[in-house]
Amino acid sequence: MMKPRIVVKIGTSTLTAGTSMISRGKIENIGRQILSLRDTYDIILVSSGAVATAKQFINVNGMKHNMVHSKQALSAIGQPKLLQIYAEVFGDFDLKVAQCLMTYKDFDNKESKENTLNTVNELLAHGFIPIFNENDTVAVEELILGDNDKLSALVASLLKADKLIIASDIEGLFTKNPNIHDDAELIPEVNDLEIIKQYIDERDNGLGTGGMTSKISAAKICFDENIEVYLVNGGRTNFIQRSLEGSIRFTKFKP
Repeated sequence: MMKPRIVVKIGTSTLTAGTSMISRGKIENIGRQILSLRDTYDIILVSSGAVATAKQFINVNGMKHNMVHSKQALSAIGQPKLLQIYAEVFGDFDLKVAQCLMTYKDFDNKESKENTLNTVNELLAHGFIPIFNENDTVAVEELILGDNDKLSALVASLLKADKLIIASDIEGLFTKNPNIHDDAELIPEVNDLEIIKQYIDERDNGLGTGGMTSKISAAKICFDENIEVYLVNGGRTNFIQRSLEGSIRFTKFKP
């Protein structure tokens, strides 16, 4: 019998733990959680962080970071190194990883979708953890918009996941921007995506590219497939397990 599937999207801000460098400690915590949950769930990761990884390994002084082609080059450098970090850290727990690079066009192609689904099913059957990212060498949308939020929703839809957990640097959706307003209140559950648009107040944290707008768009894709979306603070220890248990605050988008 197939286990319930959970897609976990790891944003750059989560992977760097609020710094400018990839945190092996955070990846270790993710690995420990997968190890604890793997008998109950199949977990698929959608991981950002390739550009941040590259910046640790090369001197980018003088490069124009805001130009897409420079970010594409950084992503090409950082992506294999990011997967290497996952493989090394997860390997300590005897967890095996596999890389799946996609573009949004792949989700518009029936054959590509079928091939991807078959590949992931095969990987999961043999105990591998698929780690998705956008193929930034040939696609630039994730570098400009969304930090893989949309990609994670499309992956969850394709794999018929039960839940999508989006790990970000905020505990969920608030009635106001909690970084500015002390009276901001967390919205624990959302059933109507139109009503909550009034609460979106974007900010730039200087790390990832995904804001609340992209997360709402991801939730819309999942709503169409009756998939729950959890927006959680990835800075919390054991955020996957604790969100499933309901022992931390987060926003649940429930269709």
